[in-house]
Amino acid sequence: MSEQRFGEFVAVRRHGYVAELVLDRPKAMNAVSTEMARSIGAACEALAADPSVRVTVLTSSHDKAFCVGADLKERNSFTDAELVRQRPVARGAYTGVLELPMPTVAAVHGFALGGGFELALACDLIVADATAVVGLPEVSVGVIPGGGGTQLLPRRVGAARAAELVFTARRVEAAEAESLGLVDRLVDDAREGALELAARIAANSPVGLRAAKRAMRLGHGLDLRAGLEVEDAAWRSVAFSGDRAEGVAAFNEKREPEWPGQ
Repeated sequence: MSEQRFGEFVAVRRHGYVAELVLDRPKAMNAVSTEMARSIGAACEALAADPSVRVTVLTSSHDKAFCVGADLKERNSFTDAELVRQRPVARGAYTGVLELPMPTVAAVHGFALGGGFELALACDLIVADATAVVGLPEVSVGVIPGGGGTQLLPRRVGAARAAELVFTARRVEAAEAESLGLVDRLVDDAREGALELAARIAANSPVGLRAAKRAMRLGHGLDLRAGLEVEDAAWRSVAFSGDRAEGVAAFNEKREPEWPGQ
């Protein structure tokens, strides 16, 4: 396993075709400071440019928290002008995760609150364990979810359920979070479960995985006819690829495929 650091608070570890993006600011329970946000954005930029990464798993080095959201101590020291200047950096962290071209899995252990839960929501799948506590408490401190929460949560659980969670600012523990669809799987160990799921996903065609993600993301919210056009464009992008040829050959020859990734 290799590791690359992005600043002081973010690391990327490689497990074959799976990249583990580690939030590593344990003294602050991974509160997202300006420096950490910048590092998350830089790590995502590097991952997006690496065609050998088939799946990215977002994890935490803290034993009690995935991420508790924005660094409010830092925010409290900002002038209004400084807060405005910091906003694009903060957005860059969330959009960096959201726009990763390969499938992404969040491994939620402990608290995932505010911006921390928004980082998880930016992933395609959320795996959690029994310690997980999630929520978007921003209105309780006079702001709103600003890392994608007002848009991603309704897409995941529906408008009314998302409204209840955002307006009450309440925290949701693991069992209820699974029942509401806030997380997709409950496992004994979030990191191990997420990495196992990622390995299963990574066994499939990297070209197919990226095209399928693109089709689902771009097609969401469109009317059916428009969505099917998005799907057709994605299909055409893979139909004559090396991966498609290898996949069909491997199936007919009853062997495991060796994906060229193109």
